[in-house]
Amino acid sequence: MKLDVNALRYLSKDDFRVLTACEMGMRNHEIVPAELVDRIAGLKHGGTYKVLRNLLKNKLVHHDCKKYDGFRLTYLGYDFLAIKTLVNRGVFASVGRQIGVGKESDIFEVATEDGTVLAMKLHRLGRTSFRAVKSKRDYLAHRRSFNWLYLSRLAALKEFAFMKALGDHGFPVPTAVDCNRHCVIMSLVPGYPLVQIRELQNPDDVFDKILGLVIRLAEHGLIHCDFNEFNIMIDDDETVTMIDFPQMVSVSHRNAQMYFDRDIGCIYKFFNKRFNLTEKGGQDGSETDDDDSGRPSFLSIQKSSGALDKELAASGFTKKEQVEIEKFIDENAEEHDSGSDDEDSTSEQDSEGGDAVSAEISSLKIVDQDPAGVPDLVVMDSDKHETLSKEHATSTSPSGENKSTDPADDGIVDPKGAESGGDDDDDSSEDTEDEDDALLTKQLNKQRKRAMAAALGRRRPLNSRNAYKDKGKGTMNSKIQRQACQW
Repeated sequence: MKLDVNALRYLSKDDFRVLTACEMGMRNHEIVPAELVDRIAGLKHGGTYKVLRNLLKNKLVHHDCKKYDGFRLTYLGYDFLAIKTLVNRGVFASVGRQIGVGKESDIFEVATEDGTVLAMKLHRLGRTSFRAVKSKRDYLAHRRSFNWLYLSRLAALKEFAFMKALGDHGFPVPTAVDCNRHCVIMSLVPGYPLVQIRELQNPDDVFDKILGLVIRLAEHGLIHCDFNEFNIMIDDDETVTMIDFPQMVSVSHRNAQMYFDRDIGCIYKFFNKRFNLTEKGGQDGSETDDDDSGRPSFLSIQKSSGALDKELAASGFTKKEQVEIEKFIDENAEEHDSGSDDEDSTSEQDSEGGDAVSAEISSLKIVDQDPAGVPDLVVMDSDKHETLSKEHATSTSPSGENKSTDPADDGIVDPKGAESGGDDDDDSSEDTEDEDDALLTKQLNKQRKRAMAAALGRRRPLNSRNAYKDKGKGTMNSKIQRQACQW
């Protein structure tokens, strides 16, 4: 987005008050409701809505009414808030031309009251050229939802912290001046990006300086992760200055070696292509890779000059976290061993339980069929015989009526009754038939009474209680359907 600061001089205190209200509302709203903006701003006589119209005209806020009537800050409005704050602090007094643009930031010239020219970097995450923030950066940490303005603010804070710490330790970086929201103010580096340089008086010396910076950063516990010709500045005296630091990680990061080798590879590739420099041996005392290419090895670097990664909480695993992870892995290994022992014991218990079940099943045996053609089921346990006889005492006919069945008809014979004579069996069978007839008639009478009650509308039948067709209780068709279902 083009930064046009001409409208900044015409904005009043109320305008900035409403912009600040929108910023505060966006902490927990993607689109801030207009009523909430009005309450936070606290302007009298409905002045908030008049100010919002003016801000909309200057494209400092965006209006959205898809779900509800609300507003959100644009990058231009966020720029105005940051610039206004830095101007009030006295950091600079005027904004000049744009001197650089990247995939995630814009660079502008600013000047102080005494005429000193500084550089202003505005982070703009969320552009089409750089939206894979979740996979490329660790700004989100444990957060699931995010806002592009908030992520830009985190990137600016991170870059300011790295720049200030590296400058204090003597690294050739721009001087960090101030930071607010997504805006970082730093000293203007005199020179040009290395990608624009066509000739060098001493390319070997420049090459050694750049490789020395990469190794020195690793000795301090940091890896640049984007160390290429676009992020290296060289002046007329061939002095090297490195820029762009939000993506720096710790040497304890799980991908630290890959990032280190990639930075080294970018430098070798550029100098070989632009200045025809071939790969040569490493520095004094440094080991080389297995392919004898002469490149610095990540494994040969000793972290002995300080711990900037811990001081700045750089992305990656620290030594303390690695010890905790190793301890956790050891505990999991012990639990796995104990779990395997528990599985062995449970398998033994399962085998014992299986033997018990098989023994219990073997207690039920089907004896050969007698001459009458009725199989005899010999039950060893009296309690099990009682439960089986109760289950087979009644059965339902296909027409929906309940019938009482004789246990003898199903082949269930009482062991005590089996010992008695044949005459007793005949008498008992006649008595049971009479009782079955009486029970059958009684149950048929009950079914008739239920059907008549259902037809009269007093009670719904059990079979069609949850049927979809019987939802209309008042119609004649529903009554006929209920009666037909029962009969």
